[in-house]
Amino acid sequence: MKNEFSLAFNEVLEEKQLPKEVILGALESAMVSAYRRAVNASSAQHVEAKVDPDTGKVTIYAEKEVVESVLDERTEVRLEEARKVNPLCQLGDMVIVETTPRDFGRVAAQTARQVIQQRIREAERGAQMQYFERQLGEIVSGVVQATNPQSTTIGLDMKAEGVMPANQKIPGERFRVHDRVRSIIMEIKDGSRGPQIILSRAHRNFLRRLLENEVPEIYHGIVEIRAIAREPGQRAKVAVSATQAGVDPVGACVGVKGVRIQAIVKELHDEKIDIIEWNPDPVVYISKAISPARVSGVYLAEGEKTATVVVMEDQLSLAIGRDGQNARLAAKLTGWRIDIKSVSEAAADALSRLQSEPSMQMMAEAEKDNLPFITEILAKKAEGRPLTPEEYQGLAQFVDRVERRAIERQRAVEQESAEKLAEARAGIPEVAFEQPLDVLGLPEHVYNILTEADYRTAGDLLLAMKLSPDRVLGLPGIGPKAMQAIHTAVAETTFVEKPVSAEAVAEVVGESPAPVEEAPVVVEAVAEVVVDAEVPAPVVAAEDESEPEATFEELFKLRPESFTPAVDDEAEKKDKKGKKGKKAVEYEFDEERGEVVGRKKHKRGDDVFEDW
Repeated sequence: MKNEFSLAFNEVLEEKQLPKEVILGALESAMVSAYRRAVNASSAQHVEAKVDPDTGKVTIYAEKEVVESVLDERTEVRLEEARKVNPLCQLGDMVIVETTPRDFGRVAAQTARQVIQQRIREAERGAQMQYFERQLGEIVSGVVQATNPQSTTIGLDMKAEGVMPANQKIPGERFRVHDRVRSIIMEIKDGSRGPQIILSRAHRNFLRRLLENEVPEIYHGIVEIRAIAREPGQRAKVAVSATQAGVDPVGACVGVKGVRIQAIVKELHDEKIDIIEWNPDPVVYISKAISPARVSGVYLAEGEKTATVVVMEDQLSLAIGRDGQNARLAAKLTGWRIDIKSVSEAAADALSRLQSEPSMQMMAEAEKDNLPFITEILAKKAEGRPLTPEEYQGLAQFVDRVERRAIERQRAVEQESAEKLAEARAGIPEVAFEQPLDVLGLPEHVYNILTEADYRTAGDLLLAMKLSPDRVLGLPGIGPKAMQAIHTAVAETTFVEKPVSAEAVAEVVGESPAPVEEAPVVVEAVAEVVVDAEVPAPVVAAEDESEPEATFEELFKLRPESFTPAVDDEAEKKDKKGKKGKKAVEYEFDEERGEVVGRKKHKRGDDVFEDW
């Protein structure tokens, strides 16, 4: 038969829903605190407590020093008693011995109650935090405990409480005490009184989890939810796709006679849900996202991420929706900015573009026979007279031709721009795009201006100057003097592509000489973009194939001019205005590094120094 302690211990385990080890740990910690308080022990002394869960017996162990005669029983123990625990101990050693005071159980029960309660509360809060962190983003069910206009308090598992703010409720919902409510855990914060759990029924992931619960195909991954756009309590759009052939993703979500989707609609307080099939083609995807309206045409401006949707007159209000809701949800769902126009409005815009934009002149010439007919239809529409279906069809075809021509022209312009950019970049060493801007040695104020303009590397600056020098000159703070400083810095800078190894030299002078471009040594910066600069002398390949392979050092000593770019002697001298020309650069072979290195000579005042 179990004793009272065992019964009470099991009752605490059941009530607190905590592991047995946690409760025992709390009891032992409380016993240690009670012992320290009872004997006034130091906190630096090591003390342990052991509690027998069957009998409730408490045993205290404390670390004490082994001495011949005991002066303080709290910290010292005689050698004879210590050797009962550790036969090998000597005087001065520290041993852990039992030191349970008399009547300690009654004393501990009176002094350790508060400590035990505190430790259990801490363990309970930790268990709650771990449990609900695993439930983050998942649906939980709870009972309403209290409600007010600002928030609703819901009781959850493990005696935890969650709070649902007013903005996370579905508009129009009214909760009463003891109502059972389903929601998702949106956020968890660690508070002094336990975890603060924020619940939500308005988040789009609540709809996602409801679909996963109601539609087995979504739960098992046969149907995938691609995007969700939702305005709680009013309307939601869900894009789905099938991961297996032969599966209808929309039919799977709707269910037989709509039984699956109706269950979700009821849970969401009669919120209307549109299920559409996702499509990789943006035109088809946007057309379906505008549903239930029928679309006449979708025209994309990919650079601006904008889609122009043309619908018939009777479909315009349906496509836009109440207060623009349908168009707004479609834009959120697809990620495109959607501009909805009626066919007559789109035709008027297309006609205006043909008449005003010079780039549409060729299209205007091609449509000159149709323009009077289109103008007559638009005038008839402006007068309020009804149009025939054939006239509407003619407007739609006219808009389609003009929009497609505009898209083709835009793509041609983008392609031309991309080719121009690639051509300009091809003339700049790739290493320039890896070198920071300060490698050019620009004046500090010029460097700061360029950095603020998002020019991070030397290659970025060279590319901008090659494409449009006026772009750099137009920056605030950049004038003629600053541009001259940039030109000079670019002209004086060289970009070393790669150190030339012995293998590369052997390839140049070997039996199968490689093209000069495959073994570059030094590449001049693209100075010709802004100033006239000499092209460096190329490395000359050996013409005599019978010549034995030379080492890199021998090749450099025999033909150092092959590795040294040509330098204009006049450019090295200062002109009459005191401006510096190119920096003198000398090249020689470094035996330790096994490669060619360059030495630049600088002069500041009367001092001349060299920089490798």
